[in-house]
Amino acid sequence: MATTARRARCESCAGPMPLMARADARFCGGTCRKRAHRMRTSADRQRVAAEQAARVPAELTSRPRWVRYSSRKVPLRVDGRFAAVNDPSSWSDFDAVATSTVGKGAGFVLTRHDRFVVVDLDHAVEDGRVLPWAQRIVDALPPTYIERGRSGTGLHLWFRGEVPAGRRIRKNDVAVEVYSDRRYIIIGDRVSGTPLELAELPDAAGVIASLV
Repeated sequence: MATTARRARCESCAGPMPLMARADARFCGGTCRKRAHRMRTSADRQRVAAEQAARVPAELTSRPRWVRYSSRKVPLRVDGRFAAVNDPSSWSDFDAVATSTVGKGAGFVLTRHDRFVVVDLDHAVEDGRVLPWAQRIVDALPPTYIERGRSGTGLHLWFRGEVPAGRRIRKNDVAVEVYSDRRYIIIGDRVSGTPLELAELPDAAGVIASLV
């Protein structure tokens, strides 16, 4: 029966292993074991952040407009304190938010200076399929970065442009919201095949209103 060769050196500090250490022990003690766990956790967070960055346009990840959010969708700082959409000091850069474990996920704060517009199509997806009314709007607009909302039933269409104020448009079962300032958007999963860049959409609110 094969036996496991005893490790002579600690995997973390490279110091000698204790005489009475188990044959399969990798670390010389609890301190090195905890240090190795922290390093693995940090590496995992960095890997996840890199994967997330690859799914989000650089126009967004390059700006320090990021927050975390709670289970009640309240914006949070990376240290767990409350964040505010009108307080830039409570926002962080993308890497800090992507590697944070505070709250449930990441969100991006819209400001009029950036000229980003988000068109939120509420209840636009059912059983994994985009509903006809929502598909008509998507098809009528320039190809752009689109993500699915965290609920799985909404779509966020991101553009460059301006709207004087946020708008909510409701018609029968259709619900569309347009935002560009003092609002944070929870980042969901990118819709496969959509560009990793934002299209220009002048008079976004007027264009959307004409399509609903």
